[in-house]
Amino acid sequence: MKVVLTRPNYHSHLITPQLGMGYISSYINKRGFDATIIDGLNLDLSVQEIADCCHDADVVGIGCLTDFFSEVIALSRELKKRGKVVVIGGPHATVLPEVTLRKTGADYVIVGEGEITFYELLLAMSNNQPVDGIEGVVTPTTNGISRRASIENLDDIPFPDWKQMDPRYYMKAPHGGLVKNFPVAPITSTRGCPYSCTFCASPEIWGKTIRWRSPANVVDEIEYLVKVFGVKEIHFEDDNLTLKISHVEEICRLIIKRNINISWATPNGIRADKITSEVLRLMKESGCYLIAFGIESGNPEILKNIKKMEELETMTYAVNEASKLGIMTQGFFIFGLPGETEETVQETIDYAKKIPLDKAQFLLLDVLPGTQLWKDHKDEFEHDLQKRSYQELTWVPDTVEKEVLEKAPARAFRSFFLRPRQILILLRFMKVSQFKFILRRILDFGIIPYTNK
Repeated sequence: MKVVLTRPNYHSHLITPQLGMGYISSYINKRGFDATIIDGLNLDLSVQEIADCCHDADVVGIGCLTDFFSEVIALSRELKKRGKVVVIGGPHATVLPEVTLRKTGADYVIVGEGEITFYELLLAMSNNQPVDGIEGVVTPTTNGISRRASIENLDDIPFPDWKQMDPRYYMKAPHGGLVKNFPVAPITSTRGCPYSCTFCASPEIWGKTIRWRSPANVVDEIEYLVKVFGVKEIHFEDDNLTLKISHVEEICRLIIKRNINISWATPNGIRADKITSEVLRLMKESGCYLIAFGIESGNPEILKNIKKMEELETMTYAVNEASKLGIMTQGFFIFGLPGETEETVQETIDYAKKIPLDKAQFLLLDVLPGTQLWKDHKDEFEHDLQKRSYQELTWVPDTVEKEVLEKAPARAFRSFFLRPRQILILLRFMKVSQFKFILRRILDFGIIPYTNK
């Protein structure tokens, strides 16, 4: 049975190897199936072109985020016209399985982690056995969803299929935009998060738990990427890399012990309350040059509203400590959270400029399926699949005017970056090969106004 794993092309600033596809590919290939990865985003392929590439496939698995659900619908329906068995997985499919099945016309949806479930589904199909009893599989006739228990030992899963996702051949549009070194490879050392931030779907997807790979297993993968693919920078995409300090400390010590020459960053963000000056020094010694923090707002009440469970004082401390050690810092901020007002928008901008951040990302809230905010407010708006995630409004709190909110990111970007120090930082990391994607970011976020905006 020949299998293709793919994702569609869509408008994005971020084009990196998709770890979910990579893990599933390596898992099923190791067990005798023939899986090919076709990354429509990196290859800039149309729906028709991806479907053409799947002409020999018996089964096509599609990874799905809410951000590109409309493209998944189009791709799935085209593949079904060509007689393919279509399986859809990923965060959107996990939180809205029935909707995903209905709108895409797919044969199956996988809920939760996909490695074991997809393998068992393929095994059943290849042996002409029923699939309805497979945990984590949803079909049009499924009566109730039986979710598979999480994989306890993450070291049992082979590394992602890096041979089919060679970092050297990915477009230079990494997470975070401007980086220190190419090639860049993303990895995760954990799965899940125990916190309950109301704007985040992680509790629904992972079940408010966190599991760790062993530090040795993580560093084995880093060493493999460096030696085989010439990777020069690692991006930890964990939801909570530093939750267990001993975990990140041992990763750092092993990188140092093995004399691995690598720069690394945490562009997905870490919690400020899980940082000490000691662990920061160890992180820097092992190659860490940039840490992003999920700050979200400069207003304490908004942080309480979203159950962030962090204080601004803690965030200020962590950013200051990293900055003192010469580690670059980035802050993530979201406008439009519950309780937002015109005054709190300005508070957030002022706070971002007051602390020693080198970079900042200002986004509009996207009320995503699976989040607590979605459960609380989904009846107050119609979810428009054509809107760009975190760039266009999906919901407006009754405490702020729509026009104020729409203009907030561009206003914040200009106020933050149009300062000499920030301009110098951007110029320092700017590479000609990234110009296309940097320009797209600038235009999409309205940093430079243009007439058809």
